[in-house]
Amino acid sequence: MLYRKIESLIESHLKSDSPKVLLIDGARQVGKTYIIRHVGQKLFENFIEINMVEDELGDRLFADTKTVEDFYLQVSMIAGSKMKEKENTLIFLDEIQAYPHLLTLLKFLSRDGRFTYIASGSLLGVTLSQTTSIPMGSIRKVRMFPLDLEEFLYANGMNEIAITSMRKKFERSESLEEPIHSKMMDLFRKFLLVGGLPDAVNSYLEEKNIQSVRAIQSEIHDYYAADASKYDREKKLKIRRVFDLIPSNMENKKKRMVAQRIENKRGKTFNDYSDEFEYLISAGIALNVQAISNPVFPLIQSTGKNLLKLYLNDVGILTGILYGNNIRAVLNDEKSINLGSAYETAVASELIAHGHKLFYYDNRSKGEVDYLIDDYDSLSVVPIEVKSGKDYAVHSALNTFVHNEDYHIKKAFVLSNEREVHTKGRITYMPIYYIMFFQADANNKELHL
Repeated sequence: MLYRKIESLIESHLKSDSPKVLLIDGARQVGKTYIIRHVGQKLFENFIEINMVEDELGDRLFADTKTVEDFYLQVSMIAGSKMKEKENTLIFLDEIQAYPHLLTLLKFLSRDGRFTYIASGSLLGVTLSQTTSIPMGSIRKVRMFPLDLEEFLYANGMNEIAITSMRKKFERSESLEEPIHSKMMDLFRKFLLVGGLPDAVNSYLEEKNIQSVRAIQSEIHDYYAADASKYDREKKLKIRRVFDLIPSNMENKKKRMVAQRIENKRGKTFNDYSDEFEYLISAGIALNVQAISNPVFPLIQSTGKNLLKLYLNDVGILTGILYGNNIRAVLNDEKSINLGSAYETAVASELIAHGHKLFYYDNRSKGEVDYLIDDYDSLSVVPIEVKSGKDYAVHSALNTFVHNEDYHIKKAFVLSNEREVHTKGRITYMPIYYIMFFQADANNKELHL
């Protein structure tokens, strides 16, 4: 079984006295159902699982369920013998987005308190935005992502002692020994190929067959595109077009979305597609990095520039689209191949999964910096530059940014293939795999695990 960090959060919540219903949100195929089922069956003698998409396509028992009493009656038709006490009965509502009215009903089920509940679904960000009565205060919504790099390392046999040792070296700004660095770079490159979708990871672990991995990634990518097409008849083609543009945008020098390219129409602006962008982001199938021109802590107060970059939610899907079954492009560090888009996607997914809100610096005259994050300890902005080649020390935009005294930058990072950790002025150079330790401040981050 794959180790997932979110398991401890789910277990802790279900063991607590919290009246809130835990709602696990996330894109399709990130492992929500599996991990909830695993924890639920471990903790509860009576585990009742109801898939609302299956119900919608079948008996439609819950299609018109609006009251607590009616809900219990419908559950009893499926698993009446398991409906015991709150302490030993967990009702798991999977794919709850199929019936948006059940999200409102969660509030009343929570108040009634007859059983313990947990729910999960895809497209919940979209569904909640369209729900007339959002059960505020009654649910605890947590977003789940594909496996991050640390979880991928555990899947590949690395143990907690090794991870803890590396974390301590990161905290002390120390380099790993050459053999360990080489092993970590090998695993990082394999992470770029395989990504973090559980089915793809399991396939890789069992078969070591890149074609099997790519087939899974391609199928899931198609699922995501199909889901996008269900959103709105008038918008579905534009949503699909934006989604399909993400990989090709990654190969451009400026990776941001350009409104006029979406429908190849002049005069189109960012605002013309704001709903389409929001859908892809809320659905969890695209990660957004917002442009900032005046980087002041906290970054959220400086947003407003109508520019953004979109990344795919899984780096394995991206490398599958870009390089197909040719693993040499990634594993052998081919000189003719620019892996910048893959590195940036991996970093974006790591930072967002660790609770960071992502921004990038965009200035027409001074250039771009890949990522900006908030540092709540120093109350300042931290710029991060990602380098996939040997020119990791060349970063004129970052230099200009760091030395602009109006920005009050206390530290910055360059992440690359280089082993040695060293600091020059305010800039610290670190190996790319150390990104797995860039955790957001626990008191300020949203729970994105």
